[in-house]
Parts: sequence; structure tokens; C-alpha cells
Amino acid sequence: MIRALLFGAVASQSQPHNTQIAHYHACELGLALCFFSSSSDFATDVVMTGLLCCVARKKQFSWWPLLLCICVAEMALGQVRYSIPEEMPMGSIVGNIVQDLGLDVRRLKSGRARIFTEDGSEYIGLNVEKGTLVVAKRIDREELCKQVSPCSLHFQIILENPMELHRIDVEITDINDNAPLFMEKEYNFQVSESALPGARYSLESAKDSDVARNTVQTYKLNPTDNFKLNIVSRPDGTKYIEMVLHTSLDREKQEEHKLTLTAFDGGDPQKSGSVKINVVVLDANDNAPVFSQSVYRITVSENASKGTVVLKVSATDNDKGANEEVVYSFSHNTNSASPLFNMDPHSGEMTVVGVLDYEKAKHYEIDIKATDKGGLADTSKVLIEVTDLNDNAPVISIISLSNPIPEDSAPDTVIAMLNIKDLDSGKNGQVKCFINPDLPFKIKSSSTNFYSLMSDDVLDRETLPEYNITITAMDEGFPSYSTNKTLHLKISDVNDNAPMFPQQFMTAFITENNSPGMSLLSVKASDKDTGNNARISYFLEDSQLNGLSASAYFSVNVESGEILAVRSFDYEQTKEFNIRVKAQDGGSPPLTSNVTVKILIQDQNDNPPQVLYPVQTGGSMVAEMVPRSADVGYLVTKVVAVDVDSGQNAWLSYKLQKATDRALFEVGLQNGEIRTIRQVTDKDAVKQRLTVIVEDNGQPSRSATVVVNVAVADSFPEVLSEFTDFPHDKEYNDNLTFYLVLALAVVSFLFITCLVVIISVKIYRWRRERMFYKSSGNLPVIPYYPPLYADVGGTGTLKQAFSYEVYGTTDSRASDVKCSRPFSQNTLSVDHSATRTVPRQKTDSENMLTEVRSASSLPPHKPHI
Repeated sequence: MIRALLFGAVASQSQPHNTQIAHYHACELGLALCFFSSSSDFATDVVMTGLLCCVARKKQFSWWPLLLCICVAEMALGQVRYSIPEEMPMGSIVGNIVQDLGLDVRRLKSGRARIFTEDGSEYIGLNVEKGTLVVAKRIDREELCKQVSPCSLHFQIILENPMELHRIDVEITDINDNAPLFMEKEYNFQVSESALPGARYSLESAKDSDVARNTVQTYKLNPTDNFKLNIVSRPDGTKYIEMVLHTSLDREKQEEHKLTLTAFDGGDPQKSGSVKINVVVLDANDNAPVFSQSVYRITVSENASKGTVVLKVSATDNDKGANEEVVYSFSHNTNSASPLFNMDPHSGEMTVVGVLDYEKAKHYEIDIKATDKGGLADTSKVLIEVTDLNDNAPVISIISLSNPIPEDSAPDTVIAMLNIKDLDSGKNGQVKCFINPDLPFKIKSSSTNFYSLMSDDVLDRETLPEYNITITAMDEGFPSYSTNKTLHLKISDVNDNAPMFPQQFMTAFITENNSPGMSLLSVKASDKDTGNNARISYFLEDSQLNGLSASAYFSVNVESGEILAVRSFDYEQTKEFNIRVKAQDGGSPPLTSNVTVKILIQDQNDNPPQVLYPVQTGGSMVAEMVPRSADVGYLVTKVVAVDVDSGQNAWLSYKLQKATDRALFEVGLQNGEIRTIRQVTDKDAVKQRLTVIVEDNGQPSRSATVVVNVAVADSFPEVLSEFTDFPHDKEYNDNLTFYLVLALAVVSFLFITCLVVIISVKIYRWRRERMFYKSSGNLPVIPYYPPLYADVGGTGTLKQAFSYEVYGTTDSRASDVKCSRPFSQNTLSVDHSATRTVPRQKTDSENMLTEVRSASSLPPHKPHI
């Protein structure tokens, strides 16, 4: 009001007809207010007003009121109040103290202006160059003042020469930077289907760290088919919410209802938080418990011993039997107070179970709940005021401890959360906390009475696996008291070391023709980690060796790293293999390293020498020609042989095994050259056969032989004539002779056998004829019936159209049979009913008759038949 009067007086100077009068009135009013004002900001306003009055007057300028006001203002303390929102960026301007306190920048510099705070906080800084107050670090109203409103920072600006002290108050206004939050993710209710409309079910209120309109303002329940939301105000001004049944439930139609409760604050932009509500419909219970009071108020001394009963609550339920029994409990919103108090679920007695600390919390608000067996509940609030007592011992409490911590923890990793409290108040309750500075850790205050033990450097378990950290808390009283607490911190292993092989390249040897499953080499890796991180498994990396997978040739034992051969190797096919063995630890993720193993196949003398020249063929013969005029050392030919083995197994030596004339030729031991060792003469045979043996140097040695045919002649025709009957192979000729002799013997045997059989048959026939000739009886008449003729009627009579004449003798050994030819036809060849002619076959008897007839000299007797 006074400021309005002052500025009104100044504004009146703008009226021309009242300029002089208004000027005097304003100056006099400012002078009076200078004497009666004790506030620095008010005195500043007066000075500014007097100055404006003098300037407005222009022509009649009077200095004495202004000088008098300035003198009075210097004798008073300056005080300015600002208001800024929380979370302003660092460097933001809070206010201009040069303008607001009537100072100038030179005065700030000469007086070494600085800010003094009682608690040492540095939220606000002073820019001496510009004379402004700026935000020095992040300001969080909720962290600074919790739910206290208004929230202000108090500090002083001190000037020297002369000494001045100006009080500055900065009010931190709330912004909507926190959304409503429910303590639980979901709530479960059991509601009887007999519950009547109007039944109430208490819900946990949402918490919002903001204040005023930025805190929780409204709630919304969805869906609202059976339930609606009701916001109830308590006598103390607090509000709680409850869910009211407005439509009866039917368990048989719907056994469970899923609702969503959403809390909205009043900020801009608006924030919200939601929680799920599950309602299970039960039978029978239709009355909820009711507390005797909606708010309970009690006072408890901070030195109250554990077990002290501070309150007994009661709730009544109109139901009977089991549904009448009420169980008392704390609601979920009382997490901070639940370690200090306990509620007996049956008697409703609330007792002290923890240590109360006035400096930590001066009062507690506990939501209690009474629930019957049917799930109906009622809530009430307990307001506990803690009275202060002077205690004097700092207490270190470990709220949270991560032990062990992994060795890969980054610097500034929180290891432990500490609560260091002093039961005293004032300066005796101010505590400092520190640890040994040589350790790679540090203590940092996170908030009042709360400290964080953090890592300050890189940790390495392999260097130092554990630490003993002594935390010292010391108050500022006199004499000071301190408390020590030692933490035995272990550093847990992480998989930060890969397995290491002693060598990156290894060599193994194996002799060819090995047996499958033979051990070649064992690789071994080491890991500095411990436990599963140091458990090493060995694997064969998949690669292609000669077109096949490496696992087709080798295998690796997972546990021991032993490399085994899967198959037998042949040095002549593959002389070496390069495989990679991977060592993998058991960490997560696993770390690996590789070693390259070069496997060399060692040769065995398993291949005989092979003669490349001269070529041995089974067909035509090849001969080397040596002229008879050849001198000593004449090169006849060279035996060329190779051995697919290697080393000394492939060192070949040549020797002359057999020769037609050993005195004529020799073979070079190393080069296989066949040379003459004397002069060729005419007495030397044209055909010379040399057998050369080629041996390797292996153990045991292997050999091969080659036959070299040499022709000692001066012309090719001479050689050709001599070699036309030259046997190609002695063994072949011997075998051929054997088979020819065998064939001749078989043929001779068959010829003799046939000859004996023929002679035997002839003798047999001759003896039969002799017996027939000497017989004295009549020869029997043997009629012949052609195949198409048969007896008629069983009388043995031939057809009447045929007749036969038989001529027989008794002594002449010759008889005759005459056949008549009626109808000019051959009797033996025609049958009118037949389709073909059948020739007559003579029997042995007829042959004998013919012989008898030809031998008989008697005239024939012709009986007529």
C-alpha cells in the first residue's frame, strides 16, 4: 500500500498544473517513510521515489530529501525476495541485485561481494560483473523441500569496506515435473455378490511429489458398469478415494472385473498415472468393517522402547460368524513407517518396533485398513507426532549393499547406500562422513543423512580381489563423537579375460599309416578369471581341408584339449594340415582365443620304387643296341626310377642282380646308368639280358626289378634275326609248355579209350554171329509190322491186300523175304489213312537174316504165305 502511495506521488508529477505541489508532497512523504521503515527493500523504494521526484521537478531540484533518505537507507539491512520455478537451467538469471538493492557493479567489485549460506548450499551464484543472481546448479523443489510449501532458499550477500549485509530470499515454485504414482502395479479385491449397492472399497491414493495444483487433483475409474469412484474429504482436509458399488454383482454372470484407476494432476501439461484393479466376486459377505474414527491422532516420544503400545484401533462389522472377524493391517502407502510400527492384526494394537528419530521424521501418517474375511475393508488414517529428545551418538546404517560387486563396474557405481543419523539436533547433529583416501572408493552425500559409497576408479579382481572399507562418521559437537563401520567388500569376477594359449602356433608330428584315434598333441590354455569364467572348453574350428571338413580328419577332446586323428593319413597324399583349435571359457558372453596347430605327416617307407624307364610291357620286346666297337664306359641306357616316399626313404640305389655276362656291364649305384666295363668282342653273345634291382634307403628297404635287353650288334637286321625267337618271358614260356603237354596227354587218353571201345564192340558182335551160325534149329520167322499197321480184331491177320514171301535155309546162313507189290504200290510206304510215309526200320534179327541169306549157298526154299 505504501509503495502504491509512493509511485502515485511520482506519477502525479506528470500533471503540469500540480507539478510543484506534487513534488514537495512526494519528497516529504519519502523522507517520512525513510525514518519509519526498517526494511531494506522498502528503504530502497523510498530512495528511488525521492530520486524520481527530483528528476520530475527539473527546474526546482532539491537534494536534501534525497540525501537524507540515502543516509537512512545505509543504516538499514537490505532484503530482497525473488520467486523462480524449479529445474531452471544453470546460468539462468534470478534477479538483478544492482537494481533491486540500489548498488552498482563497482561497489560489488570493491566490496568483494559474495554469497553466504548457513548450510553451505550453492544453488544460487553471484555474477559480480553484471550484478545478477544466477542459478548455479540444478534445483529440484521435491528434493529440497519435499512437501513443504512455500519452499525458499535463504542466503546473504556480504559487502566489505564498509560492511553491508543484504538478506536474499528466493522462493522455489513448483512445476509439474512428476506424474502421479501408485505404490502398487495392481490391486486385488474380493467382493461378495451379495454386496449391496453403495458398498465402499477403499483405494490407495496416488502419490505426487509436486505440490499445489501440480499434485493429484482428480481420479477416473474405467469402466463404470458396476463401480464408481468417490472422493472423500477428512476433517483434517486430506482426501482419500474409494470405489463404490452402484450395480449389484452376479458371480454367475461375471466372476472377475478388471478396472483401471487413473490419477490426474492439475499441472500444464497434465500428467497422469494408472493402476489396474482386479475385482473377484465372492459369495455372502455384504457388510464392510467401519473404524470408530476416521482419523486417529497420537503423540510418541522418540525414545519410546520397542514394544510400546501407542494406539489401539477398533472397527466393527455387522456381519456374523467368520465374516465378523476383522483383520487390521497397514496399507501399501505406509512403507516408510512400517519398519517402525507394527499393527497387531487381531487386537488392533499399534506398537513401536523400530527406533524413532525426531531429526529424521517429525511426524508420520499411516493409513490403516480393516478387512473382514469376505474382502470388505475400511480405511482410516493415523497421525503420529514424534516429540524430540536430545541423543548424542551418530549411527551408521547400511540401507543397501551390493556385495560382491563385479570388477567391470564403472566409476561412480553405487556400492552401498548409507543412512548416517545423529540423534542430537543443531550443530551436534551435523555429521561428516569420510573413508581412507587411498582406496579406490569415495563417499558422496546424496541427501540429508544419506550417503552413497561409490567406486572412484577402475577395479580389477585379478589385481586385488577384496577390500576392507572403514567408514567414519563424525559430528561437529564438542567434544566430537565418531562411529566407525567396516565393510568387507569382495570383487566378483566377470569374464574379462579370454583364454590364452602359451603359443599362437604349435606343431605336431604323426607318422603316416597311423591307427584312427591316435593322439597327436594336447593343447592347453589358461584363463585368469575364476569359476565358470575360467572353465575352458576346446573346439575344432570348422574349415576345409582337401575339400573335406576338418572334423573328418581330426577331433578335439572338449575337456582336455587332446587332438586325435580320426583317420589314417598317407604322406604321399597330404604332407601337412593346418587346423585351428578354439578355447572357449564358460562365461556369458563367452570369450575365445585360437591356436594354429600345424600337423606334419612323417613319411614311412611304404612305397617301393617305381621304374619309369625302360618301360616293361607284356607285348613287344624293347632292346638297347650296343655296337661291337663300343669302348669301355659306353653308356648303354639309364634306368630311371622314382619313389613317392620322401627323405632317405626315397634315396634310390641301383644294383645289377643278374646278367648274361656280368663282366661286360655295370650299373651306376646312384644314377642307374648301365655302362660297359670292358671292350666288346666278337665272342660276346648278341642277346644280353640284364636284371637291375632298384632299392630305397628305408628301414626295411623296398625294391623293384627291371629287365633290360641289350643287343650287341652293329646292324638292325642282325638284331632282328637274333631276337625273333627271343622269348618274351621265361615264366610265360614255361607255363605254355606245361599246358601244351597236358592237352596232348588228355587227347591221347581219349583216343586210346575210343579205340578200346570200338574194338570191344567189334569183338562182341563177332561172337554173336558165331553163336548164330552154329545153331542147328530152324530160324524163327519174325514178322514186321509197320507202325501204322495193327492186328484186326485180335486174330493176328494182316490186311488181305498184302502178301509176303519168305525164303529160308537151314545151313547156308542166307535167307530171303520177298514182298509182293499189289496195286503197283510199295507195301511198306503207303497207308491210305495216313498223312505221311513211314520208312521201315530193320531190326537186328532182320540184319542177321540178311547176313545169313548172303552167306548161304543153297537154293532158296520159297514157301508161300
